Amino acid sequence: MTFPIIFTLAVVAAVIVGIMWFRTPADLALLGGLTTLLIYGTIDSEFGLSVEDGLKGFAKPGVLTVAVLFVVADGLQRTGAFAWLGMRLLGTPTGTRSAQIRTMLPAAFLSAFLNNTTVVILMMPIISDWSRKHRISVSHLFMPLSFAAILGGMCTLIGTSTTLLVNGELKNGLTMFELAWIGLPVTLVGVTFLALGTRRILPERQPAFTSTQDPREYTVEMLVDPASPLVGKSIEEAGLRSLPGVYLMEIDRSGKVLPAVGSQTILQAGDQLVFVGVVGSVVELQKIPGLKPATDQLFKLDEPRSHRCLVEAVVSTSYPFLRQTVRESRFRSTYNAAIIAVNRDGARLPGKIGDIRLEPGDTLLLESTPSFIEQQKNSRHFFLVSEVADSAPVRHEKAWVARAIMAAFIIGASLFSWFGQKNAALLAALPAALMMIFFRCTRAGDARRSIDWNVILVMGAGLGIGQAMTKSGATELILKGLNSIIDLTGGGHSAMLACIFLAAVCLTNMITAKAAAALLLDVAIQAAKAPGISEKPFIIALIIGCAASFATPFGYQTNMMVYGPGGYRSSDYLRLGVPLSILVGIVTVLLVPWVWPVRI
Repeated sequence: MTFPIIFTLAVVAAVIVGIMWFRTPADLALLGGLTTLLIYGTIDSEFGLSVEDGLKGFAKPGVLTVAVLFVVADGLQRTGAFAWLGMRLLGTPTGTRSAQIRTMLPAAFLSAFLNNTTVVILMMPIISDWSRKHRISVSHLFMPLSFAAILGGMCTLIGTSTTLLVNGELKNGLTMFELAWIGLPVTLVGVTFLALGTRRILPERQPAFTSTQDPREYTVEMLVDPASPLVGKSIEEAGLRSLPGVYLMEIDRSGKVLPAVGSQTILQAGDQLVFVGVVGSVVELQKIPGLKPATDQLFKLDEPRSHRCLVEAVVSTSYPFLRQTVRESRFRSTYNAAIIAVNRDGARLPGKIGDIRLEPGDTLLLESTPSFIEQQKNSRHFFLVSEVADSAPVRHEKAWVARAIMAAFIIGASLFSWFGQKNAALLAALPAALMMIFFRCTRAGDARRSIDWNVILVMGAGLGIGQAMTKSGATELILKGLNSIIDLTGGGHSAMLACIFLAAVCLTNMITAKAAAALLLDVAIQAAKAPGISEKPFIIALIIGCAASFATPFGYQTNMMVYGPGGYRSSDYLRLGVPLSILVGIVTVLLVPWVWPVRI
C-alpha cells in the first residue's frame, strides 16, 4: 500500500469520524477533507489531486440540476400548488394501520416529484392535528411519514438530489421514470412492512413538544373571497373542521353571528370566519386558498401582499397612542402595518380590532413588510419585534401556473431522455426555474435564497474527494478487496451489487446520503470496468443504498425533523429501520440484475 493511498484513506476516515462522532456539519467536514487533499496534490503531482480535478465536482450537471430544482420547488411551495393534496387524501381512518397507509401513500407520491423535506414539512402539522382528532399516537405516524417520503423519492429521476448527482456520471443517463422499475416495488414492500410492523415493533412514545404549547392565542377574522373555491362547500368539505392548533369559533354572515358552527354549515361568499388559535395556526390559515384576513387595512398597505410577512410586536410603555383606539391612532398609516390580531396576558382579545385600546405588554400580530422590522427593532414604541417564520402570504392565484410549469418540466425531461439527451433533467429544469420567476410564482430574491448551499457544497466536495481516491489508487484497492471477498465466498455480480448496496447503506446512515454517494460513486463505476459489463446495475444499487437512510435519526433530514415531535429515541430507528433496510436490499439485489442486466 503506497503513501498516497494511505494518506487519502486517512483523510476520508477523518471526514467520516468528524461527521459521525463529532457532529461536524457534512459540508464543513468534506470541504476540510478536500482542502487537505488539494494541498497534498501540490506536493505529489503524480498521485495527488490537482486543483482542476478537485473542483470539477462543483460544475457537474447533476450538482447544477439540484441547485436549479430548489428554485422550482420554491415556486411550488410559495403558490401552495400541492398543499391541498395531503388533507384531501387523509380522510377518516378506521384504525392505526389505516391511518399509517393514508399518511404514507400521499407522502410517497408527492416525494417522487417534490423535495422530501418540503413534503414532510407540509404534512407534519396536518397529521399532528388529524391524529389527535382520531386519537392515534403521532409516534406511529411520523416515522412512517419520513420513511415513506424517502421510499417515494426512489421512484423518479428527480425524487432525490442524490439520484441527480449520480445520474450525471452515467454514460447513458436514466430516463425520468426508469427508476420506477425498482422504486415502485421497493416502495410497495416498504409501505406494507411499515403498515404491518410499526405498531408491533415500535413502542408508543410521547412527543417531546407540541405546537399547541405556544401560550399566545389569537382571535383572527378571515374573509371568504367571492371567487373562493370554498363557496358552496360545508365546513367539513372545506377542511376547516380539523385544522392544526386552531378552531372555528363563529361565522359573521351579513351582520348575523352564527355561533357553535356545525360541520355541515355551508360557506357563502363574504362570510367572516372567526378563528381562535396560536400564531403558527394563523400562518396556516393564510395558506388556505380563498381565505384572506378580514381587515380592510391590508389593501391600503404600500407593498403587494406577495412582498409581506407576519410580524409579532410587543407594545411598550412609550407607545404614543396608549389612550386611543387602533382606529383613532391611524396605526396603518403611521407604521405601514395592519393589525390582524391582539393578544393580552397570554389570552386572546375579542372584539373588533379598530375598537381595541392598546396597553403596554399587548402582543400584536401584524402584516407588514420586512422593512418594518428594520425600522422598529430599535424603536421605543415596541419592546420586541420579530418576524413569524415562513409567514409570507401564499400566492394561490399562481398555483395553476406552478402546476402547469411542473407538468411541463416532467414532460420535457421525459422527452429529452427519450431523444437520448444525457442531461435531460437539467435541460428541462432550467426553463422551468426561469418560468417560475417570470410568472411570479417566486421572486428572484427568494429564488436565490431557496438554494440550499450546504447540499451543493456537500455534493461538490464529495465528488472531489472521490476523484482523489481514484487518482491515488485507493478506489482500485477497495475494489480488489471486494473482489477477493467475493471470490472466496463464491459470489458473482450479485455479490458485488450487495457489497455496494451494503457500503452505501452503512455510510448514508453515518454521514448523509449525498456524502456517501459522492465517496462511493467512483467505486461503483470502476466495478464495471471489465469488458462487457454494464455500469448501470451497480449505479442503481448505489442510488437505492444511499437513499435507504432508515437506521439513524441524523442520516437524513426528514428523520431528524420527526425525531422530537414523535418523541422517538435513537434505538427506535434501529428497531424499525434495520429490518426495512434489509428488505430494501433484498428487493434491490434480486430485481436490479433482472431489469438492468450486468452483462451487455
